[in-house]
Amino acid sequence: MRTSRFIRASAVASVAVAAVLAAPAFAQAEPDSSNSQDIVVTATKRSESVRDVAMPISAVTGEQLAKANANSLSDYIVRLPGVVFNDYQPGVSEVIIRGVSATTYHEQGQTTTGYYLNEIPLVEPGFPIGIPDVDTFDLDRVEVLRGPQGTLFGSSTLGGLVNYVVKTADTSGIHAAAEGSVGYTDHANGQVNYAGKLMLNVPIIKDKLAVRVMALQRFDAGFADNTGTGVKGSDDFRTRGLRGSIVFTPADGTKITYLSTYQETKLDDETYLTSIADMTRFTANPEPQKTSFFLNSLRLDQDLGFATFTIFGSVDKKTNFTQFDASYDGFLNGHTTGPLAPISITNASANIKQGEARLTSKGDGPFRWLIGTSYIYATKFSYDQTLAPGAQAYINAHPADFGGVAGSVLAPHDQLYGYISDTANKDFGVFGELSYRPVPSLEITVGGRYYSNEAKATVTNQAGYVSGSTVDKTGSLDQKDHGFTPKATVSFRPAPGFLAYMTYSRGYRVGGINPNAGLLPTIPTAYAADKVDNYEAGVKFGLLKNRILIDATVFSIDWKNIQAREFGPGPNYFSYVVNAASANIVGIEFSGTVKPVRHLSLSSNVTYQEAALTAFLPDNYGPGYAAGTQLPGSSKWSVANNAVLDFPEMKIAPTFELAHRYISSAPVAFGNPTYRGGFSQFDARASVTLFEKARVMAYINNIFDKRGLLNGPFAGQTSPAFSIIRPRTVGMRIDLGF
Repeated sequence: MRTSRFIRASAVASVAVAAVLAAPAFAQAEPDSSNSQDIVVTATKRSESVRDVAMPISAVTGEQLAKANANSLSDYIVRLPGVVFNDYQPGVSEVIIRGVSATTYHEQGQTTTGYYLNEIPLVEPGFPIGIPDVDTFDLDRVEVLRGPQGTLFGSSTLGGLVNYVVKTADTSGIHAAAEGSVGYTDHANGQVNYAGKLMLNVPIIKDKLAVRVMALQRFDAGFADNTGTGVKGSDDFRTRGLRGSIVFTPADGTKITYLSTYQETKLDDETYLTSIADMTRFTANPEPQKTSFFLNSLRLDQDLGFATFTIFGSVDKKTNFTQFDASYDGFLNGHTTGPLAPISITNASANIKQGEARLTSKGDGPFRWLIGTSYIYATKFSYDQTLAPGAQAYINAHPADFGGVAGSVLAPHDQLYGYISDTANKDFGVFGELSYRPVPSLEITVGGRYYSNEAKATVTNQAGYVSGSTVDKTGSLDQKDHGFTPKATVSFRPAPGFLAYMTYSRGYRVGGINPNAGLLPTIPTAYAADKVDNYEAGVKFGLLKNRILIDATVFSIDWKNIQAREFGPGPNYFSYVVNAASANIVGIEFSGTVKPVRHLSLSSNVTYQEAALTAFLPDNYGPGYAAGTQLPGSSKWSVANNAVLDFPEMKIAPTFELAHRYISSAPVAFGNPTYRGGFSQFDARASVTLFEKARVMAYINNIFDKRGLLNGPFAGQTSPAFSIIRPRTVGMRIDLGF
């Protein structure tokens, strides 16, 4: 830990010294609002300019998302500093911030990044059955906070959080918007990508009551050929969504918002490849997947004069259906190919009930404060089965092949595997922050959250061939935990447009039941919470009337009692979680924008980080992993560059953009020989405005058809499975606004 502390102290000191030395140079600089990127954000639970928030935060507006032709997380999140996207499979792909991850596929426990929609949590405590990837249409913005956010948001924010902010009804007037696109992806067997999206906002009583509705459908053609099923471009993916909101302002200072949103995704076949060279995968059966979430919330914002009172509650229902090929078990029913080959299916659902109330101070006095409380109650049920039609009868007809064990034991009712998980989580918190400005240029903020968590769960591995047992094996959990997450920030604003800050913060994840508790004696019944302590320093400033904008942050994160995902022995490789070891992540994040001439804008986001274990991580079925082992998925370098040439004074306002991103290589999991990353991707876009209301864009993504590796899940346990970036895609898009 001595090295870690030295790096941390040196990094914090270097930024602090740079801030003090640089401040006089900016004392005469006045902000230029035309190029200040002055976006108002609310992820700190109060409305502030993104450039005034004393923390590393990125905000991408709906307009910017449209200009970048972004639809889902993979289109834009990877271009932000400190952020990567573990693109595993739709619905279970995770955003990783600052390298806080123990795998590049699905974390077995709670996610290390929090996901919110208008501050409402989208992911339940414990292992999530789905992670909504909200379509960008009619979003006001997406906010990404880097660094742990345990004080204001609670668990699941070890690395940071993503907050989708959707537009709600506007009482001031009628608005409408539409988006349509068509495109083609290489290797898609002639299929066309398309999208159609509509929005209508109507005031019922002007300035008092309004309704907003939105609908969308998006289709992304598959590019993987499944040689086992004989389907070319088998991984077609469809997204559908509906959203509605009602806003009522019965009096000045009172706002009531009802929001309902539904989104479902359907994947015809999994996206992973077994051969990148010829873009093929092989399974005897297709592997479809369906996910959905249906969120309803009610919110009151009340101006009390001295403070704003906010209270909101929500109910979020999520579902997930997944089918995997299990033809490797075909010897149990005599079918390794065709529709009778064994399959594994999962049906899962979750119900998340949530509420929060808080008071936020108003005014520009020396003191600012915030106090609140939150509660989450989440239940989840899942049933996994491996089914082999005719297996029970086949085993009985071939007793010599199965040691004389009856089919009713190995495959009761043709079920080779049955796994039931039933969980309930409660999460209560009281949080607050207090800021004091002894002088206008200096602010000291302290905060914290007291939390109390409870988890109850039962898992059952049913009797059968896969469990290797003639009776059901069950594990149960009744676990309680409580604690306190502190935070402290010192910020310095010596001149307009210049901000320097230093922060200490903590984040944590709740513990839970191991997915295969009770199955093997070497698998522990439960795992405990883990936590991170984060130290960082940063600066934000503008030069030459904000023609140059700079954000820079250095950070050091100590991760303790890591919830590490490991695997049991073959042939089934049952997964489980252990609390072991510690890690340190140190890095530098840089974001800069330069406007050298009137029509040209250049921007670059660069992150360098080193993430490694600082203590030995044991493995119950392997040699373990020594201190110094690189954390999975934690690439040392990630870079995103953009060049934009625009001419707004011209009638058609043409814009040309070239985008580039690079991610260096990193292992996909502990003990996995596959590395992801090590590639660059280039995209280009050109757009013009027609008839004042229509913006038409032509685009080409992945210009050089790079087959960049994003993931290699379970390589070494089962057959190879590789996820890659989407092949070269060209298309046209039109956006209409009224």
